[in-house]
Amino acid sequence: MKLDLWWLYHRANVFALLRRHDKAIDDLQEVLRLDPTFVRAAASLGFLYGTLGRHRLAIEQFENVLKARPEDSVILFNLGYVHHLLKEYEAAIDAFKRALHANRKIDRAWYGLGLALAAVGRHEESAQAFEQAAELQPMNGHAWYELGMAYFTLNRRSKLDEVIAHLDRFDPKLTQHLVRATQKPASAQTE
Repeated sequence: MKLDLWWLYHRANVFALLRRHDKAIDDLQEVLRLDPTFVRAAASLGFLYGTLGRHRLAIEQFENVLKARPEDSVILFNLGYVHHLLKEYEAAIDAFKRALHANRKIDRAWYGLGLALAAVGRHEESAQAFEQAAELQPMNGHAWYELGMAYFTLNRRSKLDEVIAHLDRFDPKLTQHLVRATQKPASAQTE
């Protein structure tokens, strides 16, 4: 029976790669019907639902996986990501923090946490989260961009200038976007 489950699970992954999503969902649901404790199938189903924009179903699957593996940082990150997409920022913050409690080095959870904190106006904490993301991934232009935006919001011009200088070393195009986004309006420059 286990061999059949694994065969169905792998076939579902092939269907997903081929963008035959209905077939992939059918196979994953069959695996879970036969063995509700097959965590990898539940996680795959959650990822697939998320990819398809079926966010509530994705959340349900991720929460099912977390019952068996409450410290799974990847599942917690994805749960936070889906909550963020739904603009459920407090739930996203909670999931990202739980992911980071399980694994402090998951840079995308720091990044997601920074975005969610910024969305609810917690800019100081947001900057701290982006600092961690940028430290873990020093060549991640998006983390540096968001860190620059956080410093701009907090009116920390010298820190923003440091971010611009660093970002310009490896992503000049994103640097241009950051510079434009943080320029004072013409009326403010004449004061």
